[in-house]
Amino acid sequence: MPANTTASSGSSGSAGEKTGKKKGRRARLIVIVLVLALVAGIGYGTFWSVTTVRASYPQTNGSIKIAGLAGNVDVKRDSYGIPQLYADSDTDLFRAQGFVQAQDRFWEMDVRRHMTAGRLSEMFGSGQVDTDAFLRTLGWRKIAQEEYDTVLSADTKKNLQAYADGVNAYLKGRDGKDISVEYAALGLTNDYKPTKWTPVDSVAWLKAMAWDLRGNMQDEIDRSLMTSRLSQKQIKDLYPAYPYDKHRPIVDQGGISQVTGAFDPAATDSAGPGASTVQGATEGVTTQLASLSDTLDEIPALLGPNGNGIGSNSWVVSGRYTTTDKPLLANDPHLAPQLPSLWYQMGLHCRQLSATCQYDTAGYTFSGMPGVIIGHNQDIAWGFTNLGADVTDLFLEKVSGDGYQYDGKVKPFVSREETIKVAGGESRHITVRETNNGPLVSDRSGELEKVGQKAPVTNSAPDRADGYAVALKWTALEPGHSMDAVFELDRAKDFTTFRAAAEHFEVPSQNLIYADTKGNIGYQAPGKIPVRKQGDGTMPSPGWTSAYGWKKDPIPFDQLPYEYNPKRGYIVTANQAVIDEKKYPYLLTKDWGYGTRSQRINDLIESKIKGGGKISTDDMQKMQMDNTSEIAALLVPELMKINVSDKSVRQAQKLLEGWDYTQESDSAAAAYFNAVWRNILKLAFGDKLPKEMRVKGECLTVLPADSTGPVDEQDKPVRECGQRAADTAQPDGGDRWYQVVAGLMDDKNNDWWKSPRSRKDEATTTRDELFGRAMADARWELTAKLGKDTSTWSWGRLHQLTLKNQTLGTEGPDLLQRVLNRGPWNLGGGEAAVDATGWNAAGGYEVVWVPSMRMVVNVGDWDKSRWINLTGASGHAFSAHYTDQTGKWVNGDLLDWSFGTNAVANSTKDTLTLKPS
Repeated sequence: MPANTTASSGSSGSAGEKTGKKKGRRARLIVIVLVLALVAGIGYGTFWSVTTVRASYPQTNGSIKIAGLAGNVDVKRDSYGIPQLYADSDTDLFRAQGFVQAQDRFWEMDVRRHMTAGRLSEMFGSGQVDTDAFLRTLGWRKIAQEEYDTVLSADTKKNLQAYADGVNAYLKGRDGKDISVEYAALGLTNDYKPTKWTPVDSVAWLKAMAWDLRGNMQDEIDRSLMTSRLSQKQIKDLYPAYPYDKHRPIVDQGGISQVTGAFDPAATDSAGPGASTVQGATEGVTTQLASLSDTLDEIPALLGPNGNGIGSNSWVVSGRYTTTDKPLLANDPHLAPQLPSLWYQMGLHCRQLSATCQYDTAGYTFSGMPGVIIGHNQDIAWGFTNLGADVTDLFLEKVSGDGYQYDGKVKPFVSREETIKVAGGESRHITVRETNNGPLVSDRSGELEKVGQKAPVTNSAPDRADGYAVALKWTALEPGHSMDAVFELDRAKDFTTFRAAAEHFEVPSQNLIYADTKGNIGYQAPGKIPVRKQGDGTMPSPGWTSAYGWKKDPIPFDQLPYEYNPKRGYIVTANQAVIDEKKYPYLLTKDWGYGTRSQRINDLIESKIKGGGKISTDDMQKMQMDNTSEIAALLVPELMKINVSDKSVRQAQKLLEGWDYTQESDSAAAAYFNAVWRNILKLAFGDKLPKEMRVKGECLTVLPADSTGPVDEQDKPVRECGQRAADTAQPDGGDRWYQVVAGLMDDKNNDWWKSPRSRKDEATTTRDELFGRAMADARWELTAKLGKDTSTWSWGRLHQLTLKNQTLGTEGPDLLQRVLNRGPWNLGGGEAAVDATGWNAAGGYEVVWVPSMRMVVNVGDWDKSRWINLTGASGHAFSAHYTDQTGKWVNGDLLDWSFGTNAVANSTKDTLTLKPS
């Protein structure tokens, strides 16, 4: 299912049941289309257009009375509908935040809380049962409740309750149609009515965030799936070591001091690697992990396709290298495009800071959660990128009777019953079973009942009998303090209080960058990161022995890497390695991003500094839009040497002559090169991968996976079709694949360059033969897509962004999608460029993740900061603020970001006063 879809069919059940579900869902959608056609004023529905659409628009002027407020709260919105809130107490401030976000985004909030609780079926019917069952098995809502009850601070709980009260004040007395047009449509097919918001609804959202940023779980599955077709050497080829010599890690000095036992950026006596790299009991777990991968595809990926692409850029430059003489900080998280955007821009201001009113902060928030996630306050600024720590492990479990084997004994499951209510149908009941390694995710798939049938294991493994089950161990399935950290960041005043907040930001593990008004810059790697007894987390581990698993305590916070005012004068984080593994005793992960973006940003900063210049706010903005392709710089010189006899292919090849490797939207060279790159990956690697990793529906004739000889000896070729969603298939073309190809370039006769004969092409045996074939295939592919005349080609015509409403706009008839969705836009940028408009080379050229927002913070002179959102402030489909920032985002423009009282007053267009009732 597409990323961000929250109305998809399940993955289990009979064919007849699936057909019935699809017909039923389509019938509902047809009704919804007719309603929305009326709502949009299409045909003869003018009256409905006025009454229904305007009924859900927020009041932005005048005053509204709200129960529970102690004083007035002013809500000042600018011409883009971005609100700045002014209050006299923390409680009033967060109560108002809940009210205002519900005004603009409650449908989005409601869908999210149903997703995190495994209750989508209550809104969308039986098609969501399998998704709900998997999410109930993970138990996000259950863990969120435990956090709220037993872990979070009293102040945090007070703020969460105030936020919930504000949301409920908005909901009071409103029918669904008065809240959002989607409810008006849903109401004709479902008697669903929104219920009150709770503090735990907000806490659970952090679990969804952690899930999508969970690290290498997909790589762990993929490596195991590869064993059905590839040798261990071949798998190693496809997962090369991080290139520390070419791509600088975030922290390039320091280590854990032998004297203090804590991380010291100046330490020269750091302890060396201490984590065991002994492999797990399995070399491949084909059947059950393929099914698990299918199940993962059915889960709404709210932040983006999990894997190499999801990430972010952030960097901070010291004032000694800036035109402002104060630090400049940039951030642009790369997440899934959705409508409305994941982010909600907002300012939270106490009219006077005091013990009872502690906040003066602005930035990007999540609708449904109080506080500011990324931004600045009056003293400091901060940004996030995904650290990518390996915080999940899959364990094979030997199940017997009502328990599982562990150290030669049978331990009982911890079980619970879950009831899934279904709109328009009967409730479903599931049993969730948990081992000491986490819940059995294999229980949620019919195929996974045959788990472990083909998994090679050591001689010491228990008899497989009917197979092994699969358990998921994940740090986010334990109560934590991340919600505390959000408020602590918002209040932090210096690097000490910033690090104290970071210590509580346990999941998801993020790179945190920092700058303050006194000119300091810094970095902290936070997170609850496990210490493994054995194994390196790259393959599933045996669950039946205490020799594996995790040690009781994670890596101590004071031993996690950080930097403070490094000598180089800047810090770059873009999902690269945090620190050289040879200098650090703990295993953070084996699956970093490979540092292409981070090194490009390092190079851009250094070239400016070494040239004697200083970096301005404009320079930071231009860096965010840098779209240079590193893989093009490597490949194009070799592609130009290939003798091409076909005149049409030669015509395309000539596009690359003199190309500067930038990927502008109107570039014909970028279009052709990226098509060549896609076809190189397909011929060299994609056609050799197992069907479980290839794009769904794409079929190949191959030898059976268990083949032991050439085709003409004993094994007959079979027809195998891909099984994975297009935006998660492999090879995805990210910078891991850059590194793979770079490592093979000098070995022109490597077996990877061999590709079998096709109907129209001879077999290839060398690198240049395969490159030539890819150039021809790319020429004909683009001829079909863009036309015969190469002068009319452009990268943007291939590389398009369509913004889809995260629920009703993701499937169904075209009319429904036209009503709720927007686009397409032709984009520049590309995979692993700084302007990371990501696309999956296995699936096509469509944009699947983007810089979901961009900001450049002018530290200390806050009103000269700039920001932009992917869409707009409003979640109402026909609001003027639905996508009013998108055009500027596409062009790389940023909006002025008002923060001070006078600047906000000057930019205010509408003022709403919330008053005590």
